[in-house]
Amino acid sequence: MNTAVSRRLAIKIAVTASAFWTGLFNRAFGEVIRRRLPWAAQVSDRPAEVDQRPGYLFFNASESAFIEASVALLIPDDAIGPGALEAGVPHFIDRQLAGPYGAGDHFYLQAPFPKGLPTQGWQARSPAEVYRAAIPAIDLWCVATNGKSFATLDPATQDDALKALESGEAELGGAVDAKRFFALLLQNTLEGYFADPIYGGNRQMGAWRMIGFPGARYDLRPFVSRYGEPYNLPPVALSGHRG
Repeated sequence: MNTAVSRRLAIKIAVTASAFWTGLFNRAFGEVIRRRLPWAAQVSDRPAEVDQRPGYLFFNASESAFIEASVALLIPDDAIGPGALEAGVPHFIDRQLAGPYGAGDHFYLQAPFPKGLPTQGWQARSPAEVYRAAIPAIDLWCVATNGKSFATLDPATQDDALKALESGEAELGGAVDAKRFFALLLQNTLEGYFADPIYGGNRQMGAWRMIGFPGARYDLRPFVSRYGEPYNLPPVALSGHRG
C-alpha cells in the first residue's frame, strides 16, 4: 500500500514538474519567436525610442558640463561635418546611462574588479557607476593640476587633460582607471555620433550625411552596380524620417 502511494505520488510529481517545465519552455520559446524571429510580414519589435525631450535624465550640472566639453573636443564641429556636441551626443550618452545600458544589463557586475586583459571584456562596475565616479575625480585632478574644473579650462588645456586620461597619466585617486574611462567615453561618443537618431544622437542624421551612409533605406538594389557614382539620396532613420 505504501509502495502504491509512493508510486502515485512520484508519478504526480513527475507530471506536474513536466507540465511546469514545458510551460516555462513554451513561454520562453514564444518570447523568442515574438521578439527575435517575427514570422509574419510587418511584424517586429522596433527599437524603443529614448526620451527626446531636452535636458538630462542622468547627468547633473557638473557632469553634463564635462560631457559637453569633452565630446566637443573628441569630435569638433567643422566644415566637413557636425561636431559631437552639435550632433546631440551628450543627449545620447545621458539616455543610455539612464537606461538598461547604464545599469549594465548585459555585463557581469560582481566584484572584485581586477584589471583584466583586453580579451576579458568588461571588468568594472556598471557604466553609470563608472561615469558617476570618474567625472568628479577628473574635475578634482584638473583643479589640483590647473586650478579649474575640466569644463572651465581653455580648450588647449582640456585637450591636454584628455591626452592624460588616454595615456593613463591622470591620477584619479583610485576612483576609476583613467585610461579605461577614456576608452569608454570615446566609444560612447562614437556610438552616439553614428547611431540612429532614435537613440538620441546623430541629430538630423548629420553624421550619416557626412559619410554618405543611407541609413535604414529599404531597397538599395538600383545602386549596387553603379560604381564610382555619388549616392545622393538622403539617409533614412528607423523612424522613417529622412535626413
